[in-house]
Amino acid sequence: QVQLVESGGGLVQAGGSLRVSCAASGGTFGNYTMGWFRQAPGKEREFVAAISWSADNTFYANSVKGRFTISRDNAKNTVYLQMHSLKPEDTAVYYCAGKVDANPRVFLTIVYQFWGQGTQVTVSS
Repeated sequence: QVQLVESGGGLVQAGGSLRVSCAASGGTFGNYTMGWFRQAPGKEREFVAAISWSADNTFYANSVKGRFTISRDNAKNTVYLQMHSLKPEDTAVYYCAGKVDANPRVFLTIVYQFWGQGTQVTVSS
């Protein structure tokens, strides 16, 4: 059974930077497309970024493009989300997710088979 564990969340001032990580175990990490989603209080979970198994392809929500970078280290079974120029509206619980199929719609929660428990990111103004 695949397990995903996020870490690195915390409190940061607006304009600051933070990196969250997601460590995978129990499966073949190198076969998965990995994604980051976030959910703010009272809102639906939304797509943030995704990366293909080989890291050749990355995808970003328009709201984070140019500020966030997704990357992965298959040797460490870990995916990262580096966040710069953080804004209060980035405050949310950040979840990593993994999928094994070829569905190209990486921005949809429903296509992911594995989810972490989330890590809180709070950006103060």
